[in-house]
Amino acid sequence: MIEVNIPGQEPWQLAHLVLDINGTLACDGVLLSGVAKRIEALKSQLTIHLLTADTYGSAPQVAQRLGVELHLLAAGPGGPQKADFVQTLGASQVAAMGNGANDAAMLRCARLGIAVLGDEGLAPDTLAAATVIVRHCHDGLDLLRYPARLLATLRL
Repeated sequence: MIEVNIPGQEPWQLAHLVLDINGTLACDGVLLSGVAKRIEALKSQLTIHLLTADTYGSAPQVAQRLGVELHLLAAGPGGPQKADFVQTLGASQVAAMGNGANDAAMLRCARLGIAVLGDEGLAPDTLAAATVIVRHCHDGLDLLRYPARLLATLRL
């Protein structure tokens, strides 16, 4: 569990991290360098879930390399499926990170929604749904590793 204490708000108790893969943790289906070590550092504090449509067919290999749970989306619109998954976990205890249009709903309903502006771009709806925008997934994962960074960004 990661606790984030923002003045004037109830403390955030984050227990889950829900991650999109392509465009967020991977580019063209290949896991980005440095992601595995950051995920490893977070696994003692958060239950980590990969939630993806698996555009490149590499999700099982990515999940195995990271040693985390993989959840593949069913055919059809992914956005509602991702939001439902976050709700099932208990949205107030979820940090979610993504970049695509199908990530907007999960970022909007999660306690902490992190939008990544990476090499594959960032959908405008996802940008608008985010609590925080980062330039690389490393920055988003490091916000959770060093929660004072969230405090510095989100306090009024």
